[in-house]
Amino acid sequence: MGAMSARPNTEAAAQQAENNAPHRAGFACFVGRPNAGKSTLTNALVGQKVAITSNRPQTTRHTVRGIVHRDDAQLILVDTPGLHKPRTLLGERLNDVVRTTWAEVDVIGFCLPADQKLGPGDKFIVKELAGIKKTPKIAIITKTDLVESKVLAEQLLAVAALADELGFEWAEIVPVSAVEEEREGGRGSSDKGGDKRGAGQVGLLADLIAPLLPESPPLYPEGDLTDEPEMVMVAELIREAALEGVRDELPHSIAVVVEEMLPREDRPADKPLLDIHANVYIERPSQKGIIIGPKGKRLKDVGTKSRKHIEALLGTPVFLDLHVKVAKDWQRDPKQLRKLGF
Repeated sequence: MGAMSARPNTEAAAQQAENNAPHRAGFACFVGRPNAGKSTLTNALVGQKVAITSNRPQTTRHTVRGIVHRDDAQLILVDTPGLHKPRTLLGERLNDVVRTTWAEVDVIGFCLPADQKLGPGDKFIVKELAGIKKTPKIAIITKTDLVESKVLAEQLLAVAALADELGFEWAEIVPVSAVEEEREGGRGSSDKGGDKRGAGQVGLLADLIAPLLPESPPLYPEGDLTDEPEMVMVAELIREAALEGVRDELPHSIAVVVEEMLPREDRPADKPLLDIHANVYIERPSQKGIIIGPKGKRLKDVGTKSRKHIEALLGTPVFLDLHVKVAKDWQRDPKQLRKLGF
């Protein structure tokens, strides 16, 4: 009997030791040139679509936080716009947002796409990072699914050498591909015969970031995935859908403001409907036709597409009412910027 009871005791001791490991919680942000894969990575880690992803550089406007819940840690991801050389007042404000964020987080992940050589833009960012002394910095090579292993190895060496040159050391250098994760429905469940690389790599990234966070109880309740106000998230989803079809014509000329979100009255409790009224703002009257499309088809598509994502986000059926309005040269006008939430 004595011999048999020894094993559960050992397990209990191991369990005890594990329970005594301090819980960690803190903030991390991904930085990198516009379009370096930061938002896709945030979504893959959180397992739900929270940050706007688009193949257009400069589409993340708000600091969207995604929250990764683990038994041992809670990682709050702050998604900043890409740092770039500003051409407009909006650009300058976006860069200020980036630097302010860097000063407030516990870990910074520098994202560099595997398929693009280290360019002046990357060096500009890493040089800025070198100036932030106390914060641990991780180099993340994204989009690894796009290159051969030889190219990837060269990229890993190049990013290590750059830090060396600037007199600091990366806490970690990690290659990831978040794209397989996205293909599998965003939850990282690669059990449908897909490529399992992405899920493993993104999980590993969370494993490496967690120990770098300060000891702390969870900062957000278990079910929360983001602390962005719902109206802002809804506006981002509409904006993403609006950007999708207008390839090169209006990358930055679109802003979306949700005017109101109200539950429809007189609906039975088991059949709720949420009415959402939103305005899509562009800079010039000539752009109106591009957004609305022939016979209103484009705007209708935008509504259909974004409504699906909004319903998934809010967990309720939605009636979406979209209007296109002109806010003349809003990117250069401080008053308009304020009105549109920047």
